[in-house]
Amino acid sequence: MWTPTEEEKYGVVICSFRGSVPQGLVLEIGETVQILEKCEGWYRGVSTKKPSVKGIFPANYIHLKKAIVSNRGQYETVVPLEDSIVTEVTATLQEWASLWKQLYVKHKVDLFYKLRHVMNELIDLRRQLLSGHLTQDQVREVKRHITVRLDWGNEHLGLDLVPRKDFEVVDSDQISVSDLYKMHLSSRQSVQQSTSQVDTMRPRHGEACRIPVPHHFFLSLKSFTYNTIGEDTDVFFSLYDMREGKQISERFLVRLNKNGGPRNPEKIERMCALFTDLSSKDMKRDLYIVAHVIRIGRMLLNDSKKGPAHLHYRRPYGCAVLSVLDVLQSLTELKEEKDFVLKVYTCNNESEWSQIHENIIRKSSAKYSAPSASHGLIISLQLLRGDMEHIRRENPMIFSRGLAITRKLGFPDVIMPGDIRNDLYLTLEKGDFERGGKSVQKNIEVTMYVLYADGEILKDCISLGSGEPNRSSYHSFVLYHSNSPRWGEIIKLPIPIDRFRGSHLRFEFRHCSTKDKGEKKLFGFAFSPLMRDDGTTLSDDIHELYVYKCDENSTFNNHALYLGLPCCKEDYNGCPNIPSSLIFQRSTKESFFISTQLSSTKLTQNVDLLALLKWKAFPDRIMDILGRLRHVSGEEIVKFLQDILDTLFVILDDNTEKYGLLVFQSLVFIINLLRDIKYFHFRPVMDTYIQKHFAGALAYKELIRCLKWYMDCSAELIRQDHIQEAMRALEYLFKFIVQSRILYSRATCGMEEEQFRSSIQELFQSIRFVLSLDSRNSETLLFTQAALLNSFPTIFDELLQMFTVQEVAEFVRGTLGSMPSTVHIGQSMDVVKLQSIARTVDSRLFSFSESRRILLPVVLHHIHLHLRQQKELLICSGILGSIFSIVKTSSLEADVMEEVEMMVESLLDVLLQTLLTIMSKSHAQEAGEYVSCLLSLLRQMCDTHYQHLLDNFQSKDELKEFLLKIFCVFRNLMKMSVFPRDWMVMRLLTSNIIVTTVQYLSSALHKNFTETDFDFKVWNSYFSLAVLFINQPSLQLEIITSAKRKKILDKYGDMRVMMAYELFSMWQNLGEHKIHFIPGMIGPFLGVTLVPQPEVRNIMIPIFHDMMDWEQRKNGNFKQVEAELIDKLDSMVSEGKGDESYRELFGLLLLEKVEQETWRETGISFVTSVTRLMERLLDYRDCMKGEETENKKIGCTVNLMNFYKSEINKEEMYIRYIHKLCDMHLQAENYTEAAFTLLLYCELLQWEERPLREFLHYPSQTEWQRKEGLCRKIIHYFNKGKSWEFGIPLCRELACQYESLYDYQSLSWIRKMEASYYDNIMEQQRLEPEFFRVGFYGRKFPFFLRNKEYVCRGHDYERLEAFQQRMLSEFPQAVAMQHPNHPDDAILQCDAQYLQIYAVTPIPDYVDVLQMDRVPDRVKSFYRVNNVRKFRYDRPFHKGPKDKENEFKSLWIERTTLTLTHSLPGISRWFEVERRELVEVSPLENAIQVVENKNQELRALISQYQHKQVHGNINLLSMCLNGVIDAAVNGGIARYQEAFFDKDYITKHPADAEKITQLKELMQEQVHVLGVGLAVHEKFVHPEMRPLHKKLIDQFQMMRASLYHEFPGLDKLSPACSGTSTPRGNVLASHSPMSPENIKMTHRHSPMNLMGTGRHSSSSLSSHASSEAGNVVMLGDSSMGEATEDLYHHMQLAYPNPRYQGSVTNVSVLSSSQASPSSSSLSSTHSAPSQMITSAPSSARDKYRHAREMMLLLPTHRDRPSSAMYPAAILENGQLPNFQRALFQQVVGACKPCSDPNLSVAEKAVPAAPSSWSLDSGAREAQPFLSAHTGCIMAPPVPPRSLLHGHYSLHFDAFHHPLGDTPPALPARTLRKSPLHPIPASPTSPQSGLDGSNSTLSGSASSGVSSLSESNFGHSSEAPPRTDTMDSMPSQAWNADEDLEPPYLPVHYSLSESAVLDSVKAQPCRSHSAPGCVIPQDPMDPPALPPKPYHPRLPAVEHDEGVLLREEAERPRGLHRKASLPPGSTKEEQARMAWEHGRGEQ
Repeated sequence: MWTPTEEEKYGVVICSFRGSVPQGLVLEIGETVQILEKCEGWYRGVSTKKPSVKGIFPANYIHLKKAIVSNRGQYETVVPLEDSIVTEVTATLQEWASLWKQLYVKHKVDLFYKLRHVMNELIDLRRQLLSGHLTQDQVREVKRHITVRLDWGNEHLGLDLVPRKDFEVVDSDQISVSDLYKMHLSSRQSVQQSTSQVDTMRPRHGEACRIPVPHHFFLSLKSFTYNTIGEDTDVFFSLYDMREGKQISERFLVRLNKNGGPRNPEKIERMCALFTDLSSKDMKRDLYIVAHVIRIGRMLLNDSKKGPAHLHYRRPYGCAVLSVLDVLQSLTELKEEKDFVLKVYTCNNESEWSQIHENIIRKSSAKYSAPSASHGLIISLQLLRGDMEHIRRENPMIFSRGLAITRKLGFPDVIMPGDIRNDLYLTLEKGDFERGGKSVQKNIEVTMYVLYADGEILKDCISLGSGEPNRSSYHSFVLYHSNSPRWGEIIKLPIPIDRFRGSHLRFEFRHCSTKDKGEKKLFGFAFSPLMRDDGTTLSDDIHELYVYKCDENSTFNNHALYLGLPCCKEDYNGCPNIPSSLIFQRSTKESFFISTQLSSTKLTQNVDLLALLKWKAFPDRIMDILGRLRHVSGEEIVKFLQDILDTLFVILDDNTEKYGLLVFQSLVFIINLLRDIKYFHFRPVMDTYIQKHFAGALAYKELIRCLKWYMDCSAELIRQDHIQEAMRALEYLFKFIVQSRILYSRATCGMEEEQFRSSIQELFQSIRFVLSLDSRNSETLLFTQAALLNSFPTIFDELLQMFTVQEVAEFVRGTLGSMPSTVHIGQSMDVVKLQSIARTVDSRLFSFSESRRILLPVVLHHIHLHLRQQKELLICSGILGSIFSIVKTSSLEADVMEEVEMMVESLLDVLLQTLLTIMSKSHAQEAGEYVSCLLSLLRQMCDTHYQHLLDNFQSKDELKEFLLKIFCVFRNLMKMSVFPRDWMVMRLLTSNIIVTTVQYLSSALHKNFTETDFDFKVWNSYFSLAVLFINQPSLQLEIITSAKRKKILDKYGDMRVMMAYELFSMWQNLGEHKIHFIPGMIGPFLGVTLVPQPEVRNIMIPIFHDMMDWEQRKNGNFKQVEAELIDKLDSMVSEGKGDESYRELFGLLLLEKVEQETWRETGISFVTSVTRLMERLLDYRDCMKGEETENKKIGCTVNLMNFYKSEINKEEMYIRYIHKLCDMHLQAENYTEAAFTLLLYCELLQWEERPLREFLHYPSQTEWQRKEGLCRKIIHYFNKGKSWEFGIPLCRELACQYESLYDYQSLSWIRKMEASYYDNIMEQQRLEPEFFRVGFYGRKFPFFLRNKEYVCRGHDYERLEAFQQRMLSEFPQAVAMQHPNHPDDAILQCDAQYLQIYAVTPIPDYVDVLQMDRVPDRVKSFYRVNNVRKFRYDRPFHKGPKDKENEFKSLWIERTTLTLTHSLPGISRWFEVERRELVEVSPLENAIQVVENKNQELRALISQYQHKQVHGNINLLSMCLNGVIDAAVNGGIARYQEAFFDKDYITKHPADAEKITQLKELMQEQVHVLGVGLAVHEKFVHPEMRPLHKKLIDQFQMMRASLYHEFPGLDKLSPACSGTSTPRGNVLASHSPMSPENIKMTHRHSPMNLMGTGRHSSSSLSSHASSEAGNVVMLGDSSMGEATEDLYHHMQLAYPNPRYQGSVTNVSVLSSSQASPSSSSLSSTHSAPSQMITSAPSSARDKYRHAREMMLLLPTHRDRPSSAMYPAAILENGQLPNFQRALFQQVVGACKPCSDPNLSVAEKAVPAAPSSWSLDSGAREAQPFLSAHTGCIMAPPVPPRSLLHGHYSLHFDAFHHPLGDTPPALPARTLRKSPLHPIPASPTSPQSGLDGSNSTLSGSASSGVSSLSESNFGHSSEAPPRTDTMDSMPSQAWNADEDLEPPYLPVHYSLSESAVLDSVKAQPCRSHSAPGCVIPQDPMDPPALPPKPYHPRLPAVEHDEGVLLREEAERPRGLHRKASLPPGSTKEEQARMAWEHGRGEQ
């Protein structure tokens, strides 16, 4: 049965409970629970962490605690009954715990460890508090430590400051706002200082200033390291003031044995002292710790003869010093002991021993020396602060170590009343003694005794130093051979007070002989009494004592014998008649000096003081004695304070008339003496005296009379010092007066009461009289008045003993009222007056409500005056704070209402005015003080006060002014942050007071300023205040912890909601005046609705509907509301306001309201538009503020920007986001995208002179200027992004503008810029990016990405894997989908993130450019991957039944084409997919594409190896050939045969006949290509790999055999691979040039022909079948695939030498492997196309990757093997080798095209010739090759046709396609979409070898033509002798300028112009082949070779680049035509002109 608990209400969980039972409550150890019910060992209740969840838990898991239960029952509250500070520690540690872990996460390691330490300390301190074993003092100390640590932690963690009083958290409801403010201030200071917090309240006015804190030095001697003394030592430590040259402390003595340990074994570890009572002033002195070391032993340390061993002398040894100032800083910071080493120095001359410490300090190194480095004292020091009691409490361990208290010489700064001392410090100064007939000086030792009057030696009255027991005698140290010793040794004489009188000192002087006996011989003495006859002690001075002769036999038994003698000069003067027959004769030539210093609280050295105390002995001298009292030192007076006061009052009673005034003056002097800080502690002694010992019952009459007389005289006297002193002593004078009157009254039963009262009345009249005097002209009077005002408040308490509260209040009011009320009496007087008022307010008198009623008006009057004048604001605020504090504490009393009313009338208005003034000057402290005063006043006001206040305004203008003032102050209060951020308590209380005040004032605003008297200013001020209030950071409860939120809500509620209701109701009250606040208030109200408080939003959002409605009524639309709302929404959301729920609520509430309106359509449209904008803004903000990647941010910005442009047409916002997007692109280095982004703004501008205002970072300028600046910037960004093609149109646009303005300078600049861009396009390398399609699926993605697909332009070098990784890191929650299928609805709608990524291939828009064969590949490369909107992706799948034996039959391809919203590149790196198209490719079409792609790939790879001629790694080629041949044998194309050449298939698919034919032709072509590949493979194959090659050959035969039935003529195709025994050379030699028929056949194979070779060079691998002219397998020399270009790029990087750059153009079949570096395998100087990573299908891409890897294996140029054909391409006497010269002649002369077009195909064919594929290495091939060529090379090649402009090589313009019926010369397979390059054409075709665009002669098997590479012509700087000429060639043949239309686009080399010029001599010589239309000469008559090598920089017919470009653009491209030669031109002339033209071009 569950029963409610009675006692068990609150407990702590002591063991975690998992809640494993039904209804179980899960509890963690340390949680607190509130218990509701119990049942059989179980409790039911809630955890305070989650009060809403109830459950059961075991009773034995709970430790019960006492608690206070209020409101018992269902809603009871339970508060634990424990010390509030324990509760606070618990709560604070829980709050810190989570923050502490965060510190580690944020790498704030230092604070992390500090906080951990502090938390451990707090746990320990809390444990101590809870233990209950501490004393009250200890509890207080522990609490102090706790609060310091709590405040420190809160400060460092950025938590709220906790205001405290006496270590307890204060309740803000219980104290005034002013006091709360002061507590916050003091808490803040205590946190900053982290020192003890004496009291959080500031001291009240008039409280004593702080007592100076004494300092103490703790010194401990750790060890004395020395090794040479070997004797006992005494070490004396003291403090020495260097500046004053004197010791300021007693000495601390440590006695050590000869081993360095303490002589007393008990002293081990206890050799320590405390130097006490050092003042702050002392700490600033030049102090040193001085250590004197005195040894005790032989006279001379190292001389055993000097003196017997048994006699020990005290001898000086050494000294060490340590500067206190040097170590003070470290000691102050350390707060613990620190060790120091003091080096000990010895004195060079013993006579200077007394100054050794000074010499060491001054570093007079000549006077001391260090005996050895090992001598040193090791001491530890610690600085302690506080009085001795405090020190004992704090450091008990120190005092347990037998500490020696070492006092300061003389009294400390503060003399404590109980401090009894009686010490005489005697310094043995020096002596002067006679030699006494000795040859050497004496060794003098002084022995001193203290003797009593009866001659007895006083025991233990001599102290050598603290730390050792006192002794009865003193022996000085001995200075060796010195008759004038200087000792300077201080001895303390602690003589008992009763033995002091009559005692004397005796000094005996002995000579210490060092002879054998070693006697000490007495030779004289001196003495000195301690007290003089008049009772005063020995004065603090140096005393010269007379030395009397004596010897060892002299007896001192009868001391009277010498006491009668004069001891010194003063004594001698006192008794001149001394008989000379005495025993002791004075030695007149000898003298002895001592000095004394008395520190005694019982003895005096002052004669005047003694005379006063014994006044009765000198009755006639009383006047003089009283007068001389002023000259007695304060120390003497306070020592005898009670005796002196008794004496004074006895004298006063003795003769009042005669001595009254003098006694009064003496009393005033003593009272004022106690005001001195040094004697301040004696005030309690005075108080005690007055209360308990004072007996002057009649004294009051005389004191009142004297006081009144002084005051009355003040108007007349010029010197008023004594009057001012009397005024300062007023407090104690009144104490004496009152106490005297009480005694009199007590003695006489209240007689003379009236007289007393009237005398006090008269006295007050005199006081008023003094204060009312005009002191402006008299400074002395001013000081008198100031002294009186200062002391005046101190007498109230005394008066209250004799008078009622009202009477005293009347006295005070009269006095304060008598002061001049103007503020012009002088500033200093103002301050004094206000201070007096302040102390009046702080006095006990003011705490009585009866007195306040009387005093408050006069106090308020004075404050009001000062505030009006803005004078002494801080003092005034202090007074007001005190008043409010008193009013708050007594607010339960009925009179308070009246007092508050009084203050409201007097102060409210002036307070507001003062605050406005202060806030305008930003004086934070003053503002804080006055704000707290204003808030205190407003908090005290209730309904009636507000009613009276509002009723008292005479007019509406006054009310308006008041409202504006108070609203303005409140607004400033929130804007200026008068209170720091962490003063949460203060800020919340302020907000509460403001909202309460506003509720009172809003009704007045509504009532007075709504209808006809509507005032916009007041209303606007009100609304602004309300908006600011709701937006205050301190009220945003969502961001604080739940515990703190609950506490705030419990206390104040949500004040934002209160203010929102107030605001809404006031808005409704406005009526038709609402229109005045549209659109002005839209922004502020929007800010309020964005506050994350649902209730506030519900209240405020409907106001927007109201605004729309009112504007609709007035203007017929709500454009203003719309514009302003959108504008403000943007800025506010970007500031971090608003969230998704706000967007939904906004739409919901407004749509609901708008539905009912007549203008609903426009309203709904607007609301929808705004909510959609918000959606985008929130996405944008989330991206920007998060650690999001650039991509997300950019995508988001684009989305938002487009929305502004397209949907709501906000141009300014659109432009702002353009610039934000541009900045993001620049940050991410997306320069092209940045340029496109800025272009959007540029396009909005026109070339007009319209002025534009300043906007963003643009100055005010004309539209033309802004557009020009933008264009320049955009061009610059396009340049940085290497997108020069996009920059060129802008250059032209600018040029057009400059031209129209005749601004030729700018025009020149922009034209040069444009030209440089063309250069860059041709010369600079650009990488082709890859493109990726990304799908974002799932509802977790941001709105702008959700369920959309995009195509993204990858970064440089970024492959699919890297891109996928990047996307997954940008979206860490996302899952990558592993299939390319379109996702279903389940994925689209799930709450997750799915990414689908795959690479796509761009489909270029600029197909025209790509199909133009003459366009350089660098240009094409750009158009392949730029301005692309369409992309393709292929996915294989099987349709229908899958044939397991041959899957190709059903293998279809799903081809997806994606169309984007915008072209790439654009304003973003990715754009959304707008449209998808799916096409299915049939298996047959797929087969065609596969075979075609493989052929293309093989061509590229073979070309690569053929050009490289590298005997290196050919694995790539081996693998590729093996893959194709092996696949063909084991399946491969055989599978296609089975699938598609089957009769069944052909019958079923008659429509596919043409495609089947096409596939057959492609297969046939593959055989040719493989033949060539095997030939190349044989050339390079490693001997170990020969078996593989053999296997390939065998498999190739099988492949051919399998294809034989399909192609009957195939057996004749490739003898190279026929398997016969034909030698390798002959196999290849049997190839012949192809016939046009073959060409036709090949052309048909490629439906897209060469026009479609988008990304490939035009030349290609030739594989022709010809029945007439035999079979040829031929590899041309021109361009290769992309991989080759990659290799070229890497080679250029590897060989930067200009000698090699550009040389790689000279490539041919025959010469491409020559040793010359120029004969690289690369076909062109054109740099590699930018696609280092292509977007080709992955198989092709992998090949390229292998090619790049292969590059790393290439040998350097110099390491390459020699050419197979030409083993050594060396110059013969600077000329070419003979066979090369012959070849050159043949090229120039033999290439005569047949002019007869009617020749048959067979006739046109070139006869068979040895093939250029003779690739074996070594010289053995050279001779047969040459012999074979000599006969055959004369046969004319195929005649040229009229050609189109085309592209021949990567660098030069392509060969031209015939327009007639002759198809292209080669089977150049252009893959439909393949990026692979075809293999070059046969060099014998006219399109290749004779095209004018090619500056390299290409070799051919049939013609024997070789390229003349760099090594052919060499680099000889000397011109070789000219052997023959080219005169036979007519000049017209080469002069293209005269007659020849340029048949090709101009060529541009990759080297820059300047680089070429610099390296002209290093450039390769390129021979010029004749243009295709030139008629070659008769082959039998070839022109001679040129006389010397030449280096044409450009091709012969290259013209000015720009001119050619323009010409090409302006006219249709003509066909090639023959150059017309003048009649009679000979061949020689033609040749000569061609040669000269070549040189001219150079």
